[in-house]
Amino acid sequence: MKNVSSVLLISALAFNYSCTTTMKTNDIKQEIPVPDASLSSNPFMKKSKLQYEAPEFDKIKNEHFKPAFEFGLKQHDAEILKIANNSEAPTFENTIVALEKSGEVLKRAIIVFSNLTSANTNPTLQALDEEYAPIFAAHSDKMYLNENLYKRIKSISENGLDSESKRLVQFYKQNFEIAGANLSSADKEKLKQVNQEMASLSTQYSNKLLEARKQGGVFFSDVKELDGLSTDEIAAAASDAKNAGKEGQYLLALQNTTQQPLLQNLKNRTTREKLFKASWTRAEKSDANDTRETIEKLAKLRLKKAQILGKKSFAEWKLQDQMAKNPEAATKLMNQIATPAVETARREAKDIQDLIDQQKGGFKVEPWDWNFYAEQVRKAKYDLDENQIKPYFEITTVLEKGVFFAAEKFYGLTFKKRTDLPVYHPDVVTYEVFDHDGKSIAIYYLDFYTRDSKNGGAWMSNFVEQSYLLGTKPVIVNCYNYQKPAPGKPSLISYDDVTTIFHEFGHSIHGMFASQKYPSLSGTNVPRDFVEFPSQINEHWALDPVVLKNYALHYETKQPIPQTLVDKIKKAATFNQGYMTTELVSAAALDMDWHTVTNENQLTPVLDFEKQSLANHGFTLATVPPRYHTPYFAHIWGGGYSAGYYAYLWSEILDNDAWEWISKNGGLTRENGDRFRKYILSVGNSVDLNQAFRDFTGHDPDIKPLLRNRGFIK
Repeated sequence: MKNVSSVLLISALAFNYSCTTTMKTNDIKQEIPVPDASLSSNPFMKKSKLQYEAPEFDKIKNEHFKPAFEFGLKQHDAEILKIANNSEAPTFENTIVALEKSGEVLKRAIIVFSNLTSANTNPTLQALDEEYAPIFAAHSDKMYLNENLYKRIKSISENGLDSESKRLVQFYKQNFEIAGANLSSADKEKLKQVNQEMASLSTQYSNKLLEARKQGGVFFSDVKELDGLSTDEIAAAASDAKNAGKEGQYLLALQNTTQQPLLQNLKNRTTREKLFKASWTRAEKSDANDTRETIEKLAKLRLKKAQILGKKSFAEWKLQDQMAKNPEAATKLMNQIATPAVETARREAKDIQDLIDQQKGGFKVEPWDWNFYAEQVRKAKYDLDENQIKPYFEITTVLEKGVFFAAEKFYGLTFKKRTDLPVYHPDVVTYEVFDHDGKSIAIYYLDFYTRDSKNGGAWMSNFVEQSYLLGTKPVIVNCYNYQKPAPGKPSLISYDDVTTIFHEFGHSIHGMFASQKYPSLSGTNVPRDFVEFPSQINEHWALDPVVLKNYALHYETKQPIPQTLVDKIKKAATFNQGYMTTELVSAAALDMDWHTVTNENQLTPVLDFEKQSLANHGFTLATVPPRYHTPYFAHIWGGGYSAGYYAYLWSEILDNDAWEWISKNGGLTRENGDRFRKYILSVGNSVDLNQAFRDFTGHDPDIKPLLRNRGFIK
């Protein structure tokens, strides 16, 4: 997942007790704030002195954010007014480039703040987040709804501009129009109010959900209830309980998704049921962390926003600058995948029920049974036991000898661990990244382990974005939520977790290879339904025989994974794909339904709406719940993927089609890596991305490779 702190917000971001200088513009005095002595120790007031302007986490304190926000807002306001009211004729340099350079202090503070509130928050930061969300929304509107500024942008000629500069002019025009620049004054005021309310609610939702996940973990007093877990997993559960103030008990903490990883090993059916239901109901307990009322308000406001902007639905408004262009195209894709996925899931459910009956279980399979018995079915069909392969996937070895190794072979990259750069949490590790010619190109942070102060899931973010205009190189972070092992124990992960590390690094490599002049078009600042393409294609390297043999090493013996196990993993590649695809596409359809309502009367209570949505799309297999239940669907209510969760499927078409091209043309070669870098990874949003895909593969995207990869067609 690419963590989005709203590209529009960051590009617009831009009050304080400070000194000012005065400029005359159009006979109107514009005061451009300059930090005074009281801000001299604030690390956001100037560029970091660390390599590539990496954040000075050893200097950044909670109390620095509010003054930086206040000063940055005032400074950026003044910069925007100076640009908008300039008496000189509008040019690319005095308008567009000036906008790209504006809001420097606020951007620095916002980017770090956004990452900390996701990865290592605290009550002070949460309170600031709720306080400033509507203020930042209002500030963004102040820019995008500025009539003088919009007129200047519209009047700029593209004649004589290079291709990236032309693209940037088009980008600004489109963003201003999407944001409401053409609205009447009265409608602009309505939109401002809606945007501020939405920003407040989205932040409230995220804070509620973080606490709901923290409080939703299940405590067990008898270790027998954890039968099936490994000694290390039990030790970690005991350690987590102790840290939560319940020494002598065992805590199974919740992860982001509906299904919980430990369900596949827990033998006690009552324990499985408790854990699953704790996950499913985490944010619907009618307490302070219940998110349903917040969601209902958000859904109504999003519809209202779309209608103010002249669109029938929020999805119609949201998708106009995406590759899909409209919700009908996204829905068509989902329907193409849903039918074979559900049919396959039904066959998988029958296999599981047959096994339960053979074992004289005496019950019908429920969601909390699926992973436990699916693992047994896989073992019976393919003689593959997840617990057999986990010892070969130690997390640091996977990273350095797997992910980094593949990047070296395909792109020529090398990595050097850094211990001299300050980090925001002791668990975070840092690397410097070097290109094939030995030149340093990026700083890369990793944050592997779950904690109460971190949002669920896995994501990539930038601390610094690449830009030739600003002279900046990428500083990137990947965050995960793996269970931290007990002290002195190895961190062993599942094969699914392995692919997640490869996936998130795919986002990072997209950011590292950015080669744009302008920050707004740089790296991963691409449409939502394209951004997952580089990350998903990077997953394929996890099973490449050369890569796998290099990183799949037993944590004790250091011996490579036996070929017999590798063969089993490959044969089982399409196992349970009906289930996994159905849970994904049902979540995507649910997201789209929430955002294609055209009348407020269609918005029924959260649980009723979800039930009806799933039924309407044929997702009636109760044993396969959506990957995210509406109350904790953080991607769409707090994470920037509203009306966009289909993007994983859209990007997967690109991914599988491009992977077939790579496979047919030699696989893991530098030539292929250089080609993928040239046409896909290095272009950012500076070109037509549909054309970029055609340039790489030689044809338009085809869905058949995706269906073949998931085992739905031959």
